[in-house]
Amino acid sequence: MLTVPVELLQLIVRFAPLFSKRVWEHAKVLVVGAILAPGKRTVSAALRVMGLSEEEHFQNYHRVLNRAVWSTLAAGRILLGLLLQALAPTGVVVFGLDDTIERRRGEKIKARGIYRDPVRSSRSHLVKASGLRWLCCALLAEIAWARRSWALPFLTALCPSERFYQDRGRGHQKLPDRAWQIIQVVRRWLPGRELVFVADSSFAVITLLKRVSDLKGVSLITRLRLDAALYDPTVVRQPGQPGRPRLKGARRPTLQQMSDKPQRTWTPLTLKHWYGDGERSVEVCTDTAVWYHSGIPPVQIRWVLMRDPQGEFEPQAVLSTTLAHTPQQILQWFIRRWTMEVTFEDARAHLGLETQRQWNDLAIARTTPTLLALYSLVTLLAAQLIKRGTQVVRTAAWYAKEQPTFSDAIAVVRRYLWSQCHFSTSTANDDVIKIPRSLFDRLTDAVCYAA
Repeated sequence: MLTVPVELLQLIVRFAPLFSKRVWEHAKVLVVGAILAPGKRTVSAALRVMGLSEEEHFQNYHRVLNRAVWSTLAAGRILLGLLLQALAPTGVVVFGLDDTIERRRGEKIKARGIYRDPVRSSRSHLVKASGLRWLCCALLAEIAWARRSWALPFLTALCPSERFYQDRGRGHQKLPDRAWQIIQVVRRWLPGRELVFVADSSFAVITLLKRVSDLKGVSLITRLRLDAALYDPTVVRQPGQPGRPRLKGARRPTLQQMSDKPQRTWTPLTLKHWYGDGERSVEVCTDTAVWYHSGIPPVQIRWVLMRDPQGEFEPQAVLSTTLAHTPQQILQWFIRRWTMEVTFEDARAHLGLETQRQWNDLAIARTTPTLLALYSLVTLLAAQLIKRGTQVVRTAAWYAKEQPTFSDAIAVVRRYLWSQCHFSTSTANDDVIKIPRSLFDRLTDAVCYAA
């Protein structure tokens, strides 16, 4: 039976009711092993780093993922509660929605498809990738000891390709459809909080925006096309006026046309934490409008047109389904979405995303959401250790690092777990070798930062 350190046990004990007693003991081993294991995050790698290479019943640990009865949805709800309790107990809760491609190969992976690779592709060059597409919902919270926002995943859903649904005679669920399901789930989990969801242009769909605008206490912020068809609101209908009620008013100029007008009035605005940098001065103009497309119910939005006085980027437009939001709020919340790309990259670099080898449908549906959720769990545990005075940033004479990153956070957690669980100084055991403390610290540091 694994003895889990108190700080980690206080976090993961909330998940114990989701498992049977026997499965819970195996799940704890996999969680600690996934944190400590460098390189691939297979079940075998987790068992090796936990000293269980000679475990005869190793299949029991595989069954935690491919056979045991437990719910990733229920685990996501518990994790969200832990994140809110530690990082956002009050005020507006900001979430990020974004999809990522997990590059996987194998004929037995049924949900695998061919998708556009957003990292390698550009406007003039298209690169396709074979793998699984996941839609992730993350809490975009300010981390005090990191002095910036981090995206902390808690709910991840598999979004198979259209061919996957056609082969099974089912209707295709697009990304906006999955996003709407996630938004509804989070709304049910947090009925009394004001929720703001931030997404990229893939979710700038009128039907999704209309659904969110009709949901009380929920807002969606995303990009807006510069050539979008915007209209004036409808005028008040007079009593007895014949004809069908109008859905929109007069057509307005496009945002591209507005940005090209030299007589347009722009308001200076200073934004903090501009995509990982410091402050950035921009110019904005804003208004409300009706976005309409034939055959689709119109939606009222607040748009914000932003341009760079220095001319380093082209004018961009962002929208919100809540008309009362200010340009400062809309842009500051939208900038936080960039941290989701950082989270995906860190998960690949430090948590072994895309290195797992499961081909069972249930194991696939559980492993990737668990690895992404592990990002949030490591952050919470690191925060507890930092409060005790643990040094979080690794510096050197040639590298003065100021702000900690996830590599520092997982190193703090690994160092703590190694010192608590995997080393003994007992002189009664001849197999234990005493080494100088300085060498011990250097070895621990090397293991913690192994790729």
